[in-house]
Amino acid sequence: MLAYRAGDAAAFDALYARHRGGIFRYLRRHTGNPAFADELFQDVWMRVIDARGRYEPQAKFTTWLYTIAHNRLMDHFRAAGRVAFARADDPEDDPLDDLPSADPQPDDVLARKQAATRLLAALDALPDAQREAFVLQQEGELSVEEIAMVTGVTRETAKSRLRYALAKLRASLRAPADAQREPG
Repeated sequence: MLAYRAGDAAAFDALYARHRGGIFRYLRRHTGNPAFADELFQDVWMRVIDARGRYEPQAKFTTWLYTIAHNRLMDHFRAAGRVAFARADDPEDDPLDDLPSADPQPDDVLARKQAATRLLAALDALPDAQREAFVLQQEGELSVEEIAMVTGVTRETAKSRLRYALAKLRASLRAPADAQREPG
């Protein structure tokens, strides 16, 4: 970002290429709507461009970028009259359609789709704050300290949210497998 601030347009291209996927997935996961996510995504990058001249590194660039995305997401929810995160439950927009395929066997495709569906359902079942902490860690590769900074909570709160999210996801994903092993 410092190189971009100094006028190096290629530096912006590198930042964009490195972070576009994670930022879009973060927004998409929380809005549940690809059109809203795309609008917010464009706005986040416009804000990065607008901040170019006044950017001062006070944290990692990733933390700064996800803070912009988080704040833009909160602005969107406030304007829409809701603060809770949306769930991705639009049957027309199945996120599993984007999974790569290398001509696997039908049983493998079904097993992967079922596992992905279980994971998405478990993620959607998390409380909003825990889901956000998990997505920031997984998509943004943010540390606990950075998650706290982005979401405006203490380090301990961010750590607790992440710990609870992981425990709930593990329990959720383990439950069906355990049920299958029990004799019927």
